[in-house]
Amino acid sequence: MLRYVQLAKRPVQFKSFVGLDVAEFDSLYATVESRYEEFEQKRLSRTERKRSIGAGRPFEHLLKDRLLMLLVYYRLYVTSILVGYLFDLDQTNVLRDIRRLEPLVKDCVPLPKKIYESTRRARTLEEVEEYFPGFIAIIDSFEQEIPRPKNKRRRKSYYSGKRKKHTVKTQLAVNKDGLVIHRTDHVRGRRHDYDLFKENHPKLPDGVSGAFDLGYQGVKKDLPELNAMIPFKRNRWHPRKLSKEKRKFNTKLSRTRVVVEHAISRLKKFRILGEEFRNRLPHYNVMTNIVSGIVNMRMLGDKSSLFV
Repeated sequence: MLRYVQLAKRPVQFKSFVGLDVAEFDSLYATVESRYEEFEQKRLSRTERKRSIGAGRPFEHLLKDRLLMLLVYYRLYVTSILVGYLFDLDQTNVLRDIRRLEPLVKDCVPLPKKIYESTRRARTLEEVEEYFPGFIAIIDSFEQEIPRPKNKRRRKSYYSGKRKKHTVKTQLAVNKDGLVIHRTDHVRGRRHDYDLFKENHPKLPDGVSGAFDLGYQGVKKDLPELNAMIPFKRNRWHPRKLSKEKRKFNTKLSRTRVVVEHAISRLKKFRILGEEFRNRLPHYNVMTNIVSGIVNMRMLGDKSSLFV
């Protein structure tokens, strides 16, 4: 059976299985444990619950092992049957334990929403630069494959011509250090990046520039207040090389924007976001939120407690 006590003795395997090193896991667990009693009291005393507090089926594992199981599931994204085998649980208990713990874990990590709300309260240049080093925010989106929908209309709306698959799309805004500042809910893969951005884009503080790729053509014209930086594109009717200055600008912008690609890569190392998403789509935003918070926790280190 897989347990924290045994796995923590093997730091390399621990990080590979969980996505956090032992110290990072212990820090997260300390926050979860400190809030667990209040969380359980609130869950068990909700008005729609028919049983009295104390009734019902107890959890078979300790809180630390249940948190470990949740992170192993997110990191490896193996089937619930295999997770049950690893943790000596029935398949239904695996999903039950994970679903019960997710709301608490979500409150214990620095979610993009919490950080974004803090950026909105920044007033001085020093406060703004603390969230946006170099006064730059980098925006991009990523897609994740989903199973082929059975409904014909849904198949068409979720089909991504770019990926040649049925996908969902999520947009991120990160700072120069790779911290996820803003995250949108998922949309259907057919939606264009710029269409999604126009509908739900972060309001950046004054003086902060947005860095985009060529998928966001028109942002300068439609949203001049963003002070957007976007690569120069060759005219299709006059396919001459760009000038040296424009090519130099494109290269510099590309080196700046690679940070968002690295941030997306860190998210997708949790294979629940890197492989075909097998869970129900209404639960997708919850899982994306938690993974973003875990990645932010690793980026912030000791400062993560400021956003929890």
